[in-house]
Parts: sequence; structure tokens; C-alpha cells
Amino acid sequence: MRLKLIGLLVLLTVFLLSACESNPPAPVIERAPKSSKPAPPINKVPASKSAASKDWRPDSYTVKKGDTLFSIGLEFGYDYKEIAASNNIAAPYPLHIGQKLSFTSLNAKGTEVKPVATQNEDGVVITPIKTETAGTGGTPIATPTGAETKPIQSAVTPILNEPKAIREAYSLEALNRKPVLVAKPSEFKPMDTKPAEVKPTEVKPAEDENLNWAWPTQGKVIAGFNEANNKGVDISGSTGQSVNAAAGGKVIYTGSDLRGYGKLVIIKHSKTFLSVYAHNSKIIAKEGQTVSTGQKIAEMGNTDTNAVKLHFEIRRQGKSVDPAKYLPQN
Repeated sequence: MRLKLIGLLVLLTVFLLSACESNPPAPVIERAPKSSKPAPPINKVPASKSAASKDWRPDSYTVKKGDTLFSIGLEFGYDYKEIAASNNIAAPYPLHIGQKLSFTSLNAKGTEVKPVATQNEDGVVITPIKTETAGTGGTPIATPTGAETKPIQSAVTPILNEPKAIREAYSLEALNRKPVLVAKPSEFKPMDTKPAEVKPTEVKPAEDENLNWAWPTQGKVIAGFNEANNKGVDISGSTGQSVNAAAGGKVIYTGSDLRGYGKLVIIKHSKTFLSVYAHNSKIIAKEGQTVSTGQKIAEMGNTDTNAVKLHFEIRRQGKSVDPAKYLPQN
């Protein structure tokens, strides 16, 4: 009987082994098939709209043949005196080919960001104040070695000398009685309950966006703006005709040092904009003078040109732009 059981177990084992060998292995399924479409770019940030308005001017410039401090100032939109001061160049402002001029101190790059004023519901303008607290992320305060560290006390410590405390026998009436503070009449000072008057700070918009341009003179436009051939507009007129400031600003140049412009006046209106008035017969404004819109600065003429006219330019960061986009329509 035992032999029969052993034989049956052997046959069963052989049968199971043959069944396992006959079954094919299970297929491997790729659970995450690769897509035929390319993966979208990661962290793709669209270009800022304000990128075009950034200051293009470099931090330095190498002098080339034919350059003068006046032409470099006009090309990059700087006051030539500021360039001279930042590079330690004294009058009459000599330059040599290959000389490197630094514009770092003249550019607006790296300027401190001022706190933005906000206005609450009551019309009060609140300006954040920069504070530094020791031990809370500000500049650590150095303590000399071995020095005793004392706790910080308030600036004003009240000292009570009078009235002196008087011991009173215990009673229910004394327990419920409210304490009364008594001060000497000579030491009593009424508190000023009137709140300090807070005047709202005038928040001015960006200066470049609020220039009110006006035509510098009367006459017919005989030549329009062309970036390749004419960097401004030419206005016809008569000799001695008034030439006026197209916007308020500071006169940063008067003279005839720039070839092709004759007697020239340049006004700086902001960190971004300059205006140019060329071919005058007479210059009235003085360098360093502050002028207002419509103020007479010169008289029309034909210096360094073949006809009586005013050549007028508007330059943004030194680059010529079409004055027709800024001047009011006639």
C-alpha cells in the first residue's frame, strides 16, 4: 500500500513539472509608452513687455577716430560734462583713440529700489520704512569678548516716588475699592490727545511719461524723419525767427562743436530724453540754464547748412526717434 502511495506522488510531481515547462512566460507590458509628440519645454517664461524699454547703453565706450566728448554725449544721451567728471577729464576735454570711457555712474543700472507709497481708505499715504532688528535677519551686532550682556531696557523707565503706600486694615470695603493714583499738581501735565497731522506725500508718476511736447517753432515741415538720412525733422522759416524749448528741462550744451549741426542747443528733459535744435543764427540759452516749455532758446538761421531752417531731433537714450510721434498734431 505504501508503495502505491509513493508511486502516485512521483507521478503527480512529474505531471506538475511538465505543466510548468509547457506554459510560456508572461509578456512584459510597458505601462508608460513613450509619446510621439515632443515634451513641452520646462519653465518657459514669456519675454517681458518691458524688456524693450530697458536701457541699452553699455557701461563703457572706447573712443574711435573722429569722436569728441560732445558727439559721444549726444550719441548716448548724456551730458558731456557728466562724462568728463566721471572719467576725470578736464576742459578742453581732450580724447585719444582707444581711450576707454566709463558710463557706469551715469547709467540707471543698479539703482536702489525705493519703497512704494500706498494710500489707505482715509486718503493717508503710507510709505514703508526700512528697519533693521538685531537677531532677526538684519546685520548682527558685534559684542566685545568678555563684555557683560545686559537686557535691553525701554528708553523711558517710569519712576514712582509718591504717593507712598499706606497699610490699611483688611475690610470688604477696602477690597472692592478702586485704586486711585495721585500726582502733585506741579508734576501733572495734560496729554495732548490731538493726533499728529499726517500730510499725504505727493506720488508723482514717471517723469518720462509726462513730458508735454510742443512744436519748437512755426513753419512747414520740409523734411521728415528718416533713421538713415535724417535723424529729425526740418522746419522752414526766416532768419531770426524764435526757436523755443519743446519741453521743460536743462540746457546741457550750446555751441558749434558738432559738425553738420551749426550753432546747436541740446536740452536734457529727463534721464531718457534729449532734444536737439540745430542751424541757429543766434543762441540765447546758456549751458546749465533751466528752461520751460515754449521758452525762447535761440533764433533760426542757416549755420552749417544751405537754407534757413530748424533741424529738430528727439533722442531717447541717445537714439533718434520720430518727433512726429511725440509732437502734437497741427
